[in-house]
Parts: sequence; structure tokens; C-alpha cells
Amino acid sequence: MTKTWLADDVTEAATERILDAAEALYAEHGLNGISMDAVAQSAGCSRATLYRYFENRRALQFAFAHREALRIVEVVGNRLETIDDPLERAVEAVVGAIGEVRAKPSLLAWVVPGQAGQISAVLRESPLIESFTARFVGGRDDIPDLDLARWVLRCIVSLLAVPGSDAAEERRLIERFLAPHLTVR
Repeated sequence: MTKTWLADDVTEAATERILDAAEALYAEHGLNGISMDAVAQSAGCSRATLYRYFENRRALQFAFAHREALRIVEVVGNRLETIDDPLERAVEAVVGAIGEVRAKPSLLAWVVPGQAGQISAVLRESPLIESFTARFVGGRDDIPDLDLARWVLRCIVSLLAVPGSDAAEERRLIERFLAPHLTVR
């Protein structure tokens, strides 16, 4: 039994090291500007080791997106704990998610011109990211509204890809057109 938990720790450490390497490369070269060879070299492992954890570049991108989605949900969720007003919470959830993406060059690489297909595919194919978003949007009887979650994700991606003229304009648009449809928990 002792070896099982140790193996899990090693697997988690290796996965994090690879994802950290990918993050640095995404920030420097963009989403498609890196190869699996470059990730392996940056992580200090062999290609065989890299492929043991991630079967292809798409799997690596999904794992990175999931890790970052977890982080964003935690950070934004913590900020929302002190806000009681549902409309204000909705606005802050969206503004906070956008701010977290903008704060990391490795995430901004996903929303540069020409990458819409990549991020759309990850959002469309990722029930994990959808479920994280659903945590912040309304539903009935504690059943999240996944259509609304998908719409919120599209709105966030749109604002990231085509930013407003300034933060005040984006906030105003979110307050007027998006937040009234959300019930942030």
C-alpha cells in the first residue's frame, strides 16, 4: 500500500511540472507555437515520459485549461464570498474571470486572433469547464443551467477576444446585458 500513495504523488508532481512547462511556453510562443518536444525539453523529461502523461498536444491543452479553470473558480469564488447582492456578485464573477485570464499571458494566448477555434473546441468538449462556469450561474432546484453556463463562457471569450474600450465599458455591458440573467451562488 505504501507505494500507491507515493506513486500518486510522483504522478501529480510530474504532471504539474509538465503543465508548468507548457504554461511558460504558451506565454512565450502562443498556443500553437510549441511542440511536444519543446514541452518535454522545458519540463526536463523525455518525450516518452511526456506521452505517458499526455497522449497528444490536445490532451495537454485540455489538462492545462482544466487546471487554470480550477484556479480561476477558486480565486473568483473566494472574492464573491463577501458580496451579498446577487447582481453585484454576478458582475464580479464575470469581471473576475476575465481579469484572471488577462493577468496570465499563458491564458491570453488562447484568445488571440486566429485561436477562436482552439478555445471554442476546449469549451465545447470540456464538461469540467462548463460545470465550473455553471457553479456561478443560475438554475432551478440546485440544478445548474448549462445553456446559461455555455452562454456566459461565450460572452467571456468574446470580451477577451474583442475587449471593450476600457474596463468601465465592459463592466457596463456585463451589468446591462449579462448579469441580470445570472444568479451567482
